[in-house]
Amino acid sequence: MEKITPFLMFQGQAEEAMNYYISLIEGSGITSIARYGAEGPGAEGSVMRASFTLKGQAFMCIDSNIKHEFTFTPSFSLFMTCDSEEEIDRLYGALMDGGHALMPLGDYGFSRKFGWLADKFGVSWQLTLPHQEG
Repeated sequence: MEKITPFLMFQGQAEEAMNYYISLIEGSGITSIARYGAEGPGAEGSVMRASFTLKGQAFMCIDSNIKHEFTFTPSFSLFMTCDSEEEIDRLYGALMDGGHALMPLGDYGFSRKFGWLADKFGVSWQLTLPHQEG
């Protein structure tokens, strides 16, 4: 086995989501994009398969050419440990644009600041700012 890579299936927003995420998270980028051509089976120009990284973590994604009734669920989320209050506030605010809170940003006792949300694409994120040691 080579490795395990998280895989995100969108319905027409894969490229928009990748560009949005890499714009928010430093040290991230798109590594490859293969698009459907005029012959299909997906819409011409949509993402047949793409790879991107967020802070060194590799992801794959597609635009599903098959319409389905399911989407992302909060039971699987991307967990990010932030380095500062400014960072967690910025990321939470940006990811909340068009999204909705599952646990509003606050002090829940297990970290200085924590928030759980689903972004405008339906992808679930948990952001934490650990207690300071010392």
